[in-house]
Amino acid sequence: MNNSVSEIARMWEQTLKIIDERLQERQIFDTFFADSFIHSFEGDSVVVMVKNFTSQRLLSSKYIDLVKEAFYDVTERNCNFKFVLPEDVAKSNNQQNSIKKASEEPVFFKDAELKSNLTFDSFVEGEFNNEAYRAATVIAKNPGKVFNPLFIYSNSGLGKTHLLHSIGNYIKNVSKPGAKVLYIDANDFVEEYVKFVKGEKESETLKDFFSTVDVLLFDDVQFLENKVKTEEMFFYIYQKMVNSNKQIVITSDRQPNELKGLEDRLITRFSQGLTVKINNPDTNTCVKILEKQIKNEGLNVDDFDPAVLYFYAEKFSSNVRELDGAFNRLIFYVTSMKQVDRITLDVAIEAVQSITGIKNVAAQLSEQKIINVVADYYNLTPSQLIGKVRTGQIALARHIAMYLIRINIDIPLTKVGNTFGGRDHTTVMNGIAKVESMLKTDESLKAVINTLQKKLKSN
Repeated sequence: MNNSVSEIARMWEQTLKIIDERLQERQIFDTFFADSFIHSFEGDSVVVMVKNFTSQRLLSSKYIDLVKEAFYDVTERNCNFKFVLPEDVAKSNNQQNSIKKASEEPVFFKDAELKSNLTFDSFVEGEFNNEAYRAATVIAKNPGKVFNPLFIYSNSGLGKTHLLHSIGNYIKNVSKPGAKVLYIDANDFVEEYVKFVKGEKESETLKDFFSTVDVLLFDDVQFLENKVKTEEMFFYIYQKMVNSNKQIVITSDRQPNELKGLEDRLITRFSQGLTVKINNPDTNTCVKILEKQIKNEGLNVDDFDPAVLYFYAEKFSSNVRELDGAFNRLIFYVTSMKQVDRITLDVAIEAVQSITGIKNVAAQLSEQKIINVVADYYNLTPSQLIGKVRTGQIALARHIAMYLIRINIDIPLTKVGNTFGGRDHTTVMNGIAKVESMLKTDESLKAVINTLQKKLKSN
């Protein structure tokens, strides 16, 4: 039986209404179900579009039975469900559209594509990467007209590839929609060249192909080191593109003059444009990256203790890719394995225990240790910190100490109150709440908490 678009929409609307009633958890419904819709319905196969990866994972596993039962109640049909993301559908459509072209002309770098989710909007700028970020935006707005090439270098996992895709997506969607943009890495180029020397394709045809490329985004150029013939081909393509005012952006793990396995003529030309470095990220920028990641997953930042973000930011700050991976592990842990209303530091540590070796915070810290560290930081004595004086600086330091004890050791508020001279739990709760509220907007306080957390872990 064929269903009209309006009938399918009505079916899913009724299904969602039943799911909402049975869940009885408005936040979960709004976060993972509300924006979904049926993309296609053929036979007993239903393809549902969802807004992010977390929704896709949860609806495919934890809530699949609920979805099937609700849909059966509406249609009286047992159906198989597949949950997809918008980019999955777009990729599938692009693959279908390219089938016709495949028989008409040679396909080079057929797997090369820009990742639509890697844009300037999803890139977090900080002091460690702002030079590279700003250079990339200038290039994206004026391809082939300013710095050519733009050469970006850094250690692995700090955002070079993200910037390449951001440049490509901006050019394709904003500054020059008709441009042919090619993103490849050095290994892609080497593999394609090997096919030529084996006689599968003519090298002249490869040169012809690159003559049609307007913007070349070339990742990890260091992998061309000591590959003489491949370098020769790349040099020819490089020269032709630059001489034709076609934009080239190159990334590497080292600056040009440290690429010892490349010819001098290439290194010299790399240095003719603009060379920028991405440094290791600072902790505050890592926190911002995590906050954006939480929002992208459709979750609420307020459901995470601030100490969680700072712990991950400090532990994995040397590599943004590792930071993302560790936090994805936490998201999976709290959505699929240990469901909690609020993500505390202990839960966050549990999620990455196997890769950090840390068991829990309580085993490392004591109330007195935290009081001593905070008192020392503010040039106070521990007795002043737990005493009755309520002047501004002492009161703030006292509230910070209460907050750190609460998030790091997670003991009852009454016990915290006893530690601070017999204060009742309401007083303690208000002090902690003040710090939590200030942390949402006060960057200097965030820096203080960050410094104190480091001292607690090192003492």
